[in-house]
Amino acid sequence: MEENVLFALLLITGLAAVIPVLAKRLDRFGIPIVVYEILAGMLVGISGLNLIEPSPILTFLAEFGFAFLMFLSGLELDLRLLNPARRAPGSERRYTQPLPLGILILLGTLLLTFIAAAFFAPEGATSNPMLLGLILSTTSLGVVVPVMKERGLTSSRFGQYILAAASIADFATLLLLTTVIAVLSRGLTLDLLLIPSLLLLFILVARFSLRATQGGRFQKALNSISSATSQIRVRGAIALMVAWVVLAEAFGVELILGAFLAGAIAGLITGYEDSGAREKLDAIGYGFFIPIFFIMVGVQFNLQAVLDYSQGLLLLIWLIVVAFIVKIVPALLLKLRFTWRQTIAGGTLLSSRLSLIIAASAIAVSMGLISNTANSAVILLAIVTVTISPFLFNRIYPKKEEQLRSGIIVVGQDQLAEYIIERMQQHSGEAVAAICPDQVRVKLFQDLGVTVIDGCEGYDKALEEARAAQARVLIDLTATAAETLEVCRLSKEQYRIPLVVSRIADVEHIPYLQAIGVRVVQPELATAMALEGAIRYPTIFDVLGHKTEEIDVNEIVVTNRRLTGIRLREIRLPGDALVLSLQRDSSVMIPHGDTVIQLHDRLDLIGSPGYLEAAADLLKG
Repeated sequence: MEENVLFALLLITGLAAVIPVLAKRLDRFGIPIVVYEILAGMLVGISGLNLIEPSPILTFLAEFGFAFLMFLSGLELDLRLLNPARRAPGSERRYTQPLPLGILILLGTLLLTFIAAAFFAPEGATSNPMLLGLILSTTSLGVVVPVMKERGLTSSRFGQYILAAASIADFATLLLLTTVIAVLSRGLTLDLLLIPSLLLLFILVARFSLRATQGGRFQKALNSISSATSQIRVRGAIALMVAWVVLAEAFGVELILGAFLAGAIAGLITGYEDSGAREKLDAIGYGFFIPIFFIMVGVQFNLQAVLDYSQGLLLLIWLIVVAFIVKIVPALLLKLRFTWRQTIAGGTLLSSRLSLIIAASAIAVSMGLISNTANSAVILLAIVTVTISPFLFNRIYPKKEEQLRSGIIVVGQDQLAEYIIERMQQHSGEAVAAICPDQVRVKLFQDLGVTVIDGCEGYDKALEEARAAQARVLIDLTATAAETLEVCRLSKEQYRIPLVVSRIADVEHIPYLQAIGVRVVQPELATAMALEGAIRYPTIFDVLGHKTEEIDVNEIVVTNRRLTGIRLREIRLPGDALVLSLQRDSSVMIPHGDTVIQLHDRLDLIGSPGYLEAAADLLKG
């Protein structure tokens, strides 16, 4: 018995080691690794060579792997997305903010899936249309997040809306599935009160964790005891996951909900920008436990059940069609904020399903609420959507706007605006336009050789004349808070300028500006940082402040796919170009020779201007 288990484990871990190599060779198809893992499991399982037989040990490892997957999914849930952003007076309607719009999309999805399951499901697919509707309402946050990261969209306004919609769908459908399964298995008893009790406990622990981590003392304490041997962050995260899984089981709730809530709490404790701990947890989960879960899903997949069922192919086609319709149609609400291409692309990506739909289907079939054929069809549905959705999203979503746009707009009328215009004109290499309501300074700005719009007819008209729809950067140096809010709102919401930087002293409006994607500079803080830099780092300050002809600093986004996965030491940068820092997602690191470059990394380079231009050509491809 033990020899059979060890052989099966050897085969599974061997497949888990080989699959990434195969996936890398087939990278051009954009198929997630988990699809290959499920297909490999089908090859060695009951639908194929039948080399692996399920055993208690393998079942436990697979269940723990699934709990780990739900934990990592919860870790991706940024609870800040579920807080309604502060609105500026006269700005967008409340229902078009990420949280309300995500809820509306979910409600539309639930309505369509319930109708489809109740009236159009093929005969014999399910005895409970509501449960099948909930299964079809799921979205895979574990697929949405990596796709958004690869396109560099996680911090964009569009990315925040899609992540909020996916997070709400993941959390709400998981909660509803847990409730419905509890009702169907135990009936309407007082035990159902344990579910809201668990959620109340989650809210209390989350609030306590948030307060405990404020001020930085908690993080400093963790850093002081973190080492290569103790790994307190990783140990604590795994202990937290197991504790909430045990707690969920004690409350009579599905363990997947407990693991998901534990991940959300861990995200609060470690911080959303703590990439170090997350990379280690990813290594443990995706390096061992999670592949076992997906390979075992394939091992237990019964292809014959679908083939033997007379309407099996019809059921699969029905599931695929419904899966895309119930996501794309409600996602049309995104048109209130984005273009048609972005809207359709967002709905397509939200159609991806993976871990939660497989787990929910397995629970439903164990309770006799859906047939084995339907369960096998749901697994095939997960494979199809997780393969097609990212592929279609990358084809439909417009290429990165920063690469298509060009031009800088400066809005302001003081001496600082004149200085910024002059610097941008000299060093940016892009066309510069100025919006200046002060007629006295219009002539001064024109002498700098830039296009000047007087702005007398209002900022909306002025931005249109400045070709804001094609601009890459807008620098707002307006004098009043009302002007700042108007210019920034128009820039981000109407003209969708990728990078908007604003100077504002009124801290009351900073949360709103940050919520719509504006980078805010406070004059007092900027002055203090400049003074400190001049004292502590005089040489660097001179380089950044004066940009001599001999040396320059530049930030370059890696878009050359041929450099993805290559160590920095293997990239021969031209001349004296030197990498100072690397920004990936929300974290900044000091790279070394063994640092592996990823697509859309932001590299800060220093060197001679000519060599920096050559380095930019190399890194951009």
